[in-house]
Amino acid sequence: MRYGAGREVLRDITMRLAPGGFYFLTGPSGAGKSSLLKLIYLAERPSRGLISLFGSDLATMPREELPALRRRIGVVFQDFRLLPHLSALDNVALPLRVAGYRGESIRANVAELLRWVGLADHLDAKPATLSGGQQQRVAIARAVVSKPSLLIADEPTGNVDDLIAARLLRLFEELNRQGTTILIATHSQSLVARFPHTGLHLENGELTVIQRRREVPA
Repeated sequence: MRYGAGREVLRDITMRLAPGGFYFLTGPSGAGKSSLLKLIYLAERPSRGLISLFGSDLATMPREELPALRRRIGVVFQDFRLLPHLSALDNVALPLRVAGYRGESIRANVAELLRWVGLADHLDAKPATLSGGQQQRVAIARAVVSKPSLLIADEPTGNVDDLIAARLLRLFEELNRQGTTILIATHSQSLVARFPHTGLHLENGELTVIQRRREVPA
């Protein structure tokens, strides 16, 4: 992958995320972690090479089928991307409403999820009234509420304390136990050490795999 006429940010990368796997993506700043994530959640296209998601080759997939594919992917962005005019509860509920869910069950499920991430007292708060860490937790809740097939998180614990970070990782692990494939980009080596899942390390545009424990495909 390259941007414009610049050098390749990513090169000669071959990787496979096993269904039901849990992966940490590490590497120094500027190594291309965010670029790799963008390729996987379809925000960018590769300059060369092929990407296959859920058994479908993206190069040959009809464009009209891409939105349904994207809905199977939950993404936690570094800049949160919350809708400022919606409350925390409505931001989190948005993927469910887009998917066609209706009724009071949405509010009950979303409220329970926000309680789990420590925001039970902020259901009706607009993003501008929340701290950076609180906004991050809303963004994480929104990404996991629809139980996606693949969850991609870019530095999801960067603005929270260690206690909340551990709670969020347990939330990711519970989602993983239910079958979701998890890919988390992080600079936190203590987090990686505490939750010893398979590590992917990106540096100088090249990817290496650190197999810390055996992943069992779903």
